Amino acid sequence: MAALLLAETVPQEGRVLVLGAGGGLELKVFAEAQAGWRFVGVDPSAEMLKLAGDTLGPLAARVELQEGYIDTAPQGPFDGATCLLTLHFLPEQERLHTLSELRRRLKPGAPLIVAHHSVPQAEDQKLRWLNRYAAFAVASGVPGFDASNAVAAISSRLPLLSPEHDVALMQQAGFDNVELFYAGFTFKGWVAYNPS
Repeated sequence: MAALLLAETVPQEGRVLVLGAGGGLELKVFAEAQAGWRFVGVDPSAEMLKLAGDTLGPLAARVELQEGYIDTAPQGPFDGATCLLTLHFLPEQERLHTLSELRRRLKPGAPLIVAHHSVPQAEDQKLRWLNRYAAFAVASGVPGFDASNAVAAISSRLPLLSPEHDVALMQQAGFDNVELFYAGFTFKGWVAYNPS
């Protein structure tokens, strides 16, 4: 989905920033989908970046991997950016800073694709959605104990925000045309654009 959304506006010879590159799975998907794109993958873990290099194999020639966070990422400007399964680890002010710095590194009109945990904040609603997430994990083959532990960890350790708050932060960071493209229990995905 993210590759398709990027392809709507990123040119054939575009440059894409992937913040939270992890083990390189999305970089590999993007590079396979678009032979002309070049990438910068940023992640704080040297171990994960080594895994990303291994995952990419020969595609690594089109990817610059960089250890760090948004403040150490190249200034760009980039034709598009992604931040997948990352923002839910950041407290609100750090999240806003990260979104603002992502926008600053994008060309006018360029897209940002984000996806992460985002749930209502009323305690009963939050618990209902996290339990649904756990039930889906169990139905997908995850042992019940592991799913329950995951819910407890997510609930207590991640600074989750509501979907409305997530959208408001993207707008506060300067993005416009924020559109929901994915919703799967606790996971939400949005595409937003740097104003032209």
